[in-house]
Amino acid sequence: MGILDALKGSALRSPKSVRHKGKRLTDILEAHARFVRGDESGARADLTNADLSHVDFTGQTLAYVNFHGANLEAASFRDAKLGSADLGGVRAPGADLRRADLTETNLSGADLSDAQVGGAELFRANLSGAILRNADFGAANFRDANVDGADFRGAGMRTAILRETKLDSANLSGVDLSTALLPRGYKAPEAK
Repeated sequence: MGILDALKGSALRSPKSVRHKGKRLTDILEAHARFVRGDESGARADLTNADLSHVDFTGQTLAYVNFHGANLEAASFRDAKLGSADLGGVRAPGADLRRADLTETNLSGADLSDAQVGGAELFRANLSGAILRNADFGAANFRDANVDGADFRGAGMRTAILRETKLDSANLSGVDLSTALLPRGYKAPEAK
């Protein structure tokens, strides 16, 4: 951990200090872990519209969690496992999703502007209508992702994997795709 990471980390809130609908976030996530294991005493985490801004979820297993419409501004999901989670309509500008597993995750209509998503796994993720302006997707894997209507303006796509991804309806204005692995036959718009 570098000095910058330590300074950024100090601004993050611990899940222990957060409550949603009268319950501690840690209790909600513990019940969710039991649900994922198939334990009947568990319950799927429903964090719909929760204020989870600046919460530290680093490295946590959050597969199948319902975050729909939540405020995740500047939250850290670095190295987290979010497969099949619902992040549709979330507000997550400045969030840290580096190396997160977002396989088959719903991110439709999400605002990930200025987010750090480098090295993330977005295989078969739904990013339709997502706002991804100025986000860093360096080395992210978008293979077979739905990016219909996604706004990537100004995003960093250095060495991103876009094979098997239909890019025709995504807004890639001003995006440098020169080092990205593109679908066969795709002609990238000129970066400005």
